[in-house]
Amino acid sequence: MMRIVDSALALERSLVCKLRMLMLRGNDRGDVPGWVLVAVMTAGLVTAIWLIADDALTSVFDRAMTSVSVRN
Repeated sequence: MMRIVDSALALERSLVCKLRMLMLRGNDRGDVPGWVLVAVMTAGLVTAIWLIADDALTSVFDRAMTSVSVRN
């Protein structure tokens, strides 16, 4: 029975050491599908907002540009 307990403890220590090494090393792969989804959704939101609020955004920009005074 002691051999089984000793083997289990040795396995646990080994796994803990490997887990610590992985945590310190970090994951270099990243989350590519997640970032692609974020990029596509952002592009979709920008396009949707642009289509809906194009006239309002243009008028706000035009008013802001005309209100800026140039000093000589």
